[in-house]
Amino acid sequence: MSIEVKISKRPISYKMAMKFLLKRVEEVKINQDKELLWILEHPLTYTAGIRSSNKEIIDKKIKIITTNRGGKITLHNPGQKIIYFVLNLNKRKKDIRKLITTIEKSIISFLKIYKIKGKKDKKNIGIWVNKKKIAAIGLRISRWIAYHGFSININSNLEKYNAIIPCGIKDKGVINLKNIKDQNYEDIDNVLIKNFISNLKN
Repeated sequence: MSIEVKISKRPISYKMAMKFLLKRVEEVKINQDKELLWILEHPLTYTAGIRSSNKEIIDKKIKIITTNRGGKITLHNPGQKIIYFVLNLNKRKKDIRKLITTIEKSIISFLKIYKIKGKKDKKNIGIWVNKKKIAAIGLRISRWIAYHGFSININSNLEKYNAIIPCGIKDKGVINLKNIKDQNYEDIDNVLIKNFISNLKN
């Protein structure tokens, strides 16, 4: 199945990314364009998913963008890789749980490449290392077109999470790869894309 792969080297604003993503969703619905994998970073941005609550905002001064993805309040900032996708489940399997499992396996196998052990949590979506969240997942399904995606903290500023309760989880922290293992992550964009495509095919 043909998938367009985009890698943006400069930060893309959240609103601009969503405009592009939603346009592609509508085009895929009517078979006028390819599925999409897009890796990028955002400037400092707080977003609130459809299950979010004002109780998750600690610093009331921050600006929050509401979005139609699943999940709660989270942070995007430089040093965090975002993998957005538009996938046509009409031509794959109409199984949302399977897609989430594929994403989880993809993140865990990606971490394994760098000798880092990631785990799922039965109660909380995402991938965890040493009981701290390294990767967040947020999806939306429209007429069996799956979009939004997942994020992985590489060398992002974790202090910015202090303004919120990330994903509504009070008793667990967040972490990035540089904190876990300070090693070469230079070709990470291509590694992420290649690994995710490989897991999609399985």
